[in-house]
Amino acid sequence: MHLNPYGEYAVLLAASLANEWPASRSAIIARVREHGMTMRFPADPTDHERTRAVIDDWLTVVDAEAPQQRADLLNRAMASTAAYPRMTDHDDEGWHLHYRDAQQSLPHVLAAVFSVGTALHLTTRGMHRLARCAAGDAPDDSCRNVVVDVTRNGRQRYCSVRCANRSAVRRHRARQARRE
Repeated sequence: MHLNPYGEYAVLLAASLANEWPASRSAIIARVREHGMTMRFPADPTDHERTRAVIDDWLTVVDAEAPQQRADLLNRAMASTAAYPRMTDHDDEGWHLHYRDAQQSLPHVLAAVFSVGTALHLTTRGMHRLARCAAGDAPDDSCRNVVVDVTRNGRQRYCSVRCANRSAVRRHRARQARRE
């Protein structure tokens, strides 16, 4: 049996959905598959809008200002969606753990996976390793993307090289203006 801790891939999937919202349920499923989830979900015509609500709830964790606030939000989310861990062997993945009941809807499964995965990510890597892109801190920058810091040194602040470069140019120009 291998332990599937839901950690990194779950948080990266949540950030991917938050940063680039899919236009349809099938596009959500495609993204879920890209991030390694192979299970099937019973179809429901409200899955798209309910999954958006899951992402919006998850973003309150991203935007929480204090570690205790993050913990409280995640504890509530896990209490409402996660189940006792259970062993499963589906889709030739080998034995692993699920933290949700079988046959749940797409939004419910994602809520459980995101809450447990985010809790594992933050408790193992650090409570500071989930944030909005630092480029958006500048008054003239509209980037609001989520950054999941999975770096070795724990110092990732930007969602992309483009945002990091834009911020570096802004800092350089500010230094030049002070010298003049």
